[in-house]
Amino acid sequence: MTLAAAHVNTGDTAWLLAATALVLLMTPGLALFYGGMVRAKSVLNMLMMSFVSIALVTVVWLAAGYSLAFGDDAFAGLVGGLDHSGMRGLGPASVHGSVPTLLFATFQLTFAIVTAALISGAVADRTSFSAWLVFVPVWTLLVYVPVTHWVWGPGGWIKDRLGALDFAGGLPVEITSGASGLALCLVLGPRLGFRKDAMRPHNLPMVVLGAGLLWFGWFGFNAGSALGANGLAAAAFLNTLAAGCTGLLGWLFVEQKRDGHPTTLGAASGAVAGLVAITPSCGTVSLLGALAVGLAAGVVCSYAVGWKFRLNYDDSLDVVGVHLVGGVIGTLLIGLFAEKAMTGGTEGLLYGGGLAPLGKQLLAVVVVAAYAFTVTYGLGKLIDRALGFRAGEEQEHTGLDLTVHAETAYDHGVLGHGAPVSHSTLPTAQKVKTQA
Repeated sequence: MTLAAAHVNTGDTAWLLAATALVLLMTPGLALFYGGMVRAKSVLNMLMMSFVSIALVTVVWLAAGYSLAFGDDAFAGLVGGLDHSGMRGLGPASVHGSVPTLLFATFQLTFAIVTAALISGAVADRTSFSAWLVFVPVWTLLVYVPVTHWVWGPGGWIKDRLGALDFAGGLPVEITSGASGLALCLVLGPRLGFRKDAMRPHNLPMVVLGAGLLWFGWFGFNAGSALGANGLAAAAFLNTLAAGCTGLLGWLFVEQKRDGHPTTLGAASGAVAGLVAITPSCGTVSLLGALAVGLAAGVVCSYAVGWKFRLNYDDSLDVVGVHLVGGVIGTLLIGLFAEKAMTGGTEGLLYGGGLAPLGKQLLAVVVVAAYAFTVTYGLGKLIDRALGFRAGEEQEHTGLDLTVHAETAYDHGVLGHGAPVSHSTLPTAQKVKTQA
C-alpha cells in the first residue's frame, strides 16, 4: 500500500461513490421532469437534450474541464491550469482529502452534467438539436468550468479572495444555468404561439416522477458535498429534506391564495425550488435556517415564474423563475442565516455577523450571473449565425420528435385493420403525413 493510498478513508469513499451515482441519476430525473412538462410532440427531444448532455460533458470534462476547474490556479484566481488534462497524473493512488482523486473528479463531473442539462428547459420545443450538440461542450468550458474554479478551485477568487460561501453549487450550478437560460431565451425568441396557445404539460405523473428522482438525487448532491461520511453530511442531508418540504408547502400556499387551488405541477415545482435554494446553504445554515430558505424560495419562485409574461421572454419550463431566482435566494440568505457551528467561522447578519457576509454573497451573485449571461448570449449568437440555433418553423409546428428524431413517444395511429402504425418503419415524409 502506498503512502497516498493509506490516507484514503474507506467510509468517506463509500459514501461519495453512492453520492456520485445519486447525482448522476438527477439528469435522467431532470429529463422526466422536463419531458412531462412539454407538449407530447416534443417529449423525446426534451429527453434527448438531457441524455446527450451526459456524454458531451463527460468528454470535455475528462479532456480539460476537470483540470481547468480544480487544477492549481493559473491566472489570478480565474482558472486552473492544464496539468491534469486528459486526467494526466491521476491514478488509483491519487488522493483528494480523504477520497480518491478520480472519485472526486467523477463526483464533480456529475454536477457539470446536470448543470448543462438544466439550461435545456428554458428553450424547450424550439432548439436545433445539432446546435445543442455544439453549445453544451463549449458552454461547459467557457462558463461552468471558470465559475467552478472561482467558487471551489484552489485559489479561486470567490472562495479564497472574496470569501463568499457556497456549499453545493448555488453559484456554479443554479445561477449559471438560470442566467444562461435567460440569455438563450433572448437569442432564440419565443415559441410559436407563445402567450396565445395553451402549452400545458402533457404528462403530470411523469413530472412528479422526475421531481421525485431529482429530490432523491439531491441528497447526493448536497450531502455528498461534505466529501465524507460525517456530521456535516448528515446536517446537509436533513437541511435538504426540510427545505424541499417547505418549498413545496410555500408554493402550494401561494397557489391556493392566488388561484384558489393547489396543483400537482405546483407541488413538484415548489419542492424543486426549495431544493435549489438550499443547495448553496445546506452546509452553512441550521435546520431553522433551512426551513426559512425553502419557504422563501417556494413563495418567491411561485410568483417569479409569471415574470416571463410581463417581461415577454419565453422561458419554456421556468428555468429562470426557479433556478436563477431560487439560486439567488439561497445564496443571499447565507448572509442572513449562516451559523458558526456549520461554517466554522462565518456568521450571518441574524447571528451577529454584520452586513459584510451579505455583501460578499451579493457581489458573488451579481458577478456570476452577469458573466454567465454575457458569455452565453455571445456564444448563442455565434452559434445561431454559424449553424442556426433555432429549429425550423415546420419542425417546431409538427414537433421535434418526429421531424428531428424520426420517432414519437406515443403511437396512437392505426394502419389497415386496426394494426398499429410503427413510425420507425415509415419513411420520414410519410411519418410527418401520418402525424398530421
